[in-house]
Amino acid sequence: MENGETSYIKTDDNKIINEKCIRWVQKMNECLEVCLKPTGCDIESKDTHKICKSNNLDSYSKLNKHFE
Repeated sequence: MENGETSYIKTDDNKIINEKCIRWVQKMNECLEVCLKPTGCDIESKDTHKICKSNNLDSYSKLNKHFE
């Protein structure tokens, strides 16, 4: 985020999420699991948002840079 602007990321299920709401991100192969819930998320129960390199390269690259 630059200049105080709100920044958004697109998920694989065509949702747009505010970067400020991200609680954690877990890398799984060439996909990222993103949690937005303040109480945490459980990947097994599918309450995370998926961003895969093959579907959303821009969003994936933006978050994946933190893992490099």
